[in-house]
Amino acid sequence: MSAQDRLTDALYGLGWGAVKKLPEPVAVRLGRTIADLAWKQRGKGVQRLESNYARVVPDATPERLAELSRAGMRSYLRYWMESFRLPAWSEERIKGGFEAKDLHHLTDGLASGRGVILALPHMANWDLAGAWVTTKLDTPFTTVAERLKPETLYDRFVAYREGLGMEVLPHSGGTAFGTLARRLRDGGLVCLVAERDLSSSGVEVQFFGEATRIPAGPALLAQQTGALLLPVTLWYDDSPVMRGRVHPPVEVPETGTRAEKTSVMAQALADAFASGIADHPEDWHMLQRLWLKDLDPSKGPS
Repeated sequence: MSAQDRLTDALYGLGWGAVKKLPEPVAVRLGRTIADLAWKQRGKGVQRLESNYARVVPDATPERLAELSRAGMRSYLRYWMESFRLPAWSEERIKGGFEAKDLHHLTDGLASGRGVILALPHMANWDLAGAWVTTKLDTPFTTVAERLKPETLYDRFVAYREGLGMEVLPHSGGTAFGTLARRLRDGGLVCLVAERDLSSSGVEVQFFGEATRIPAGPALLAQQTGALLLPVTLWYDDSPVMRGRVHPPVEVPETGTRAEKTSVMAQALADAFASGIADHPEDWHMLQRLWLKDLDPSKGPS
């Protein structure tokens, strides 16, 4: 392990070890302070966040984009502070930490026994939403995690999420899809963060008027297993309670090839994500390149 990897792992270990012991108001203030410092430094992540927001709010002035990126960094650090503290939260704190609109789409789908796929973008705190599902709804689920460097950091994330009641599969290795399909055929729940393609083999969609790729997995799983595919978007308000919405199902088209059906479903998923992000752009934590124009180095610097 390199010195950089050891440092990264140590910092995350410090976060999980120390932040969860802080009183909640102290953790909130600490997160906001770190966010404001990072925002003022205007590193690559902050610049990329601002550039992404410019797609979401195309008529925003530079001053408005600066406000959005500052709010976005505060939201991002709120996610981290909550995540570091989640293992120490009581069941009642988790149950009271999230409220979802149109939850009936999920509960009715689970009651039907057909299996349900929840697909969501990187908004607010998807780990808190997951902990709420396993605690409040008493429903276990399976998810997929990107393999991180160093390996010890990936192991920390897996242990953290498994401690919240999730079954975590590695993104790489080729076996995740088959396991997810089996869980769905058994009437289970699968949750996937799905607006950024990590494989470079995703489905091209229009997202805020420009081309990008999103993973094909959610649409393919729904086609192959008959599971219900539900987009979910999350956001924060001024309260300690995170908010969310379960969007109407993305239906499998009745006609077309598998590729054509996947394309239609992926676009419907992207549209649902876009509607939630447009309503709450500051809670979309996308500090990486996303659009194809940005992913192609020949198009210019990031």
